[in-house]
Amino acid sequence: MYSYSEFDAAFVAERNRQFRAQVERRIAGNLTEDEFKPLRLMNGLYLQLHAYMLRVAIPYGTLNSRQMRQLAHIAETWDKGYGHFTTRQNIQFNWPELRDVPEILDALAEVEMHAIQTSGNTIRNVTADHFAGAAEDEIADPRPVAELLRQWSTDHPEFQFLPRKFKIAVTGSPNDRAVIKAHDIGIQIVEREGEIGYRVLVGGGLGRTPMIGKVLSDFVAQEDLLPYIEATVSVWNLLGRRDNKYKSRIKITVHEHGIDDIRARVQERFEIIRPAFSGIDVALFEDIKAAFAPPVFRQDGTEVFETTYKTDPIFRSWADTNLVAHKAPGYSIVQISLKAHGATPGDATADQMRVMADLAEFYGHDELRISHEQNVILPHVHKSHLPTLHAILKKHGLATANIGLISDIIACPGMDYCALATARSIPIAQQIATRFDELKLEHDIGELKIKISGCINACGHHHVGHIGILGLDRAGVENYQITLGGDHTETAAIGDRTGPGFSADEIIPAVERLVETYLDQRQDRDETFLQFYRRVGMAPFKTALYEQDKAYAAE
Repeated sequence: MYSYSEFDAAFVAERNRQFRAQVERRIAGNLTEDEFKPLRLMNGLYLQLHAYMLRVAIPYGTLNSRQMRQLAHIAETWDKGYGHFTTRQNIQFNWPELRDVPEILDALAEVEMHAIQTSGNTIRNVTADHFAGAAEDEIADPRPVAELLRQWSTDHPEFQFLPRKFKIAVTGSPNDRAVIKAHDIGIQIVEREGEIGYRVLVGGGLGRTPMIGKVLSDFVAQEDLLPYIEATVSVWNLLGRRDNKYKSRIKITVHEHGIDDIRARVQERFEIIRPAFSGIDVALFEDIKAAFAPPVFRQDGTEVFETTYKTDPIFRSWADTNLVAHKAPGYSIVQISLKAHGATPGDATADQMRVMADLAEFYGHDELRISHEQNVILPHVHKSHLPTLHAILKKHGLATANIGLISDIIACPGMDYCALATARSIPIAQQIATRFDELKLEHDIGELKIKISGCINACGHHHVGHIGILGLDRAGVENYQITLGGDHTETAAIGDRTGPGFSADEIIPAVERLVETYLDQRQDRDETFLQFYRRVGMAPFKTALYEQDKAYAAE
């Protein structure tokens, strides 16, 4: 993984020194909250419903054990003993005292981390496929591209005051695990006639006006990627609406001007700025790629894994749901669920962070990843270590066998924390997970992605959930709308709204009726919920949700 240069270390240290002085001025009363707000946002500090919240960048979701242990130390020393992993592969600390934030930032700098550009109208944390460097279907590791973009975008003088926040995701596989079609810019590594290049999408995004990204270019050569992305952001920076925050995102610009017009403007801008890129970016990219060389993989046997798999049903259940095929023989990708039934999705205690750090160091070539689905990944684990690793996970409440199942729910913090939220998300996620654990149905149901947002900003990605749940305020009462058929993968789709929403007491039974409809009418166990929805459409689900209610009312 990438290590800080002397410049990086000095840059972060100076930013932290400046912010420490700003915090001191705020505490002394020399800055009002309004004056302090733009300064704190530049350093990832939000003012939430009950307290400040610090969002820490985890570039493209990659961590080592030392960094994870430092996050545990921060959680224990300056917060309430836990952290919350987010859908942008970051971590949030929800309860820091303002006076302690400079100390936290200095602690982060000790392990080459920071909170710069995790907020504000700038280019946010660049995300990537959480199986990067390990996936069997990968054309190339997307993390060097993400790191190149991170270095280019950090403190870029032209892009610090954009019309709105800007998000970029990169995948190196044809199977999209980075949700590139729901980003302002999505980048897919492709191969054409033996040459590696990039397919670039633009104008995706969720929130108030959800849209699927459109293809800006089918193929951008490696040496042209950085100027092409700069041209794209430059065009939007000039065209983007600053008169209306709800129409400021690039998806609206693309919609208003049309993809052909945007493509022509980007190409024109690209041709102007391309000569200014003298090749230093290409040389830098080669240096970055060297930092992401794969580890030296072991060549041991897998008999212990195979025997345990055959004889231990609990291990077998975990292996079937939480392991993914690795490109190296004898290895697996391990997904650690942060979705124990009834727990807060994405939360990990300091002790759990240390356990995961230890496992990465001893069994995982010292690499961890955070997924956009709010779980933790050990990308390189030899199969001979899996039984021991599973036993340790089980001891610390981290062996829930539910990746991709109905209890593996994405949920934003909702009204329990967020000042923007209009409804609670976490209790709904907890109740759904607990209910289907009681019913012992989730393994029979199979793959089913539920995503929950506590407001229209869609931080829980509800638009692209197989079942999406949006919490709204209706005359002071929480009301939950349901969408069906969303998809965040290479076949991305925005979910269809079913109809009127449900109260907090009604939403769990409503989800039950949706699942019962699927189980009763699917062709066989191999037909997933999404496949079933695409085959039969909305009608049977509407009947289950609303006609049944009418029958109850008539009684």
